[in-house]
Amino acid sequence: MSAMPSPRHDALIELFHDSPQLAVDILRDVLEVELPATPVVRLESTTFNTRPSDDIEADVVIILGPPQTPMHAIIVEIQQDKSKKPQQLARYAAALWLLLNCDVTVLLISPDRNAAAYYAQPIDSGLTGYRLQAQVLGPDSIPVITDPQQAAAQMGLSTMAVMVHGRDRKVVEAFTTALAELPNEHAPKYYEYAYSMSGPDVRRLLEEIMTSTTWPVYSPFAREHFGKGKAEGKAEGKAEEAARMVLLFLIARGLDVPDDTRARITACTDLAQLETWATRAATAHTLQDLFNDIDEQRD
Repeated sequence: MSAMPSPRHDALIELFHDSPQLAVDILRDVLEVELPATPVVRLESTTFNTRPSDDIEADVVIILGPPQTPMHAIIVEIQQDKSKKPQQLARYAAALWLLLNCDVTVLLISPDRNAAAYYAQPIDSGLTGYRLQAQVLGPDSIPVITDPQQAAAQMGLSTMAVMVHGRDRKVVEAFTTALAELPNEHAPKYYEYAYSMSGPDVRRLLEEIMTSTTWPVYSPFAREHFGKGKAEGKAEGKAEEAARMVLLFLIARGLDVPDDTRARITACTDLAQLETWATRAATAHTLQDLFNDIDEQRD
């Protein structure tokens, strides 16, 4: 049985959803994989099938090239352990190849060294002549980024560097320094990704550095945890972005968000209400902690 998704797993998926180009950059620049040269990089539906009763659900699917004539497909899979059968990755690649009629690369991201080594082995599919070689980005492949300029230029990789190398204070300092160079609407996303993906010791270091600097306080979560003694950050962004942040905070707390609750949050257009929910989400132990006042008024 596969392990339940974790906050780290979900945050990594969100990271690639926000920046599909990150998968291309990792393959080209870090793992030295040759890919077609095209400016068109887009997300594709993660559900594809070979017959109506046999749905296949990948974590992230990215297409290079125009929709009508795709040039290459990338399947991004997040694995923190060895629970997924390697043959399933070969199945994903074959099904997507049949669907799109283009070459397919499987990029597996694993913060666990043993899991990374496990999936880096050639995968025998059981079909004669078909062996899949996944491209694996493990903790030893993720660069140690201590230069703030490099961190700003490669925020996705810098976020993952915090996840696996965050005990090195210089890595966290480079990341937090780079945040100040980002547009206001982007900085909170990367901070919350890094926080969700990191272990308790790295989270404490993030909190310490953010509290001791003049880093601008953008998000409701950041204002709650790092805004004491500083000017309140200006509320910015649209309701859609605010709702997304509420959901991300809940994931970071390890809470399972059912579809009806997700729909309730994403349907809300009241920015003040969404900010209240986001602040509560930072410390919530249950989903009910978000909605108590509203539900009490209904009663």
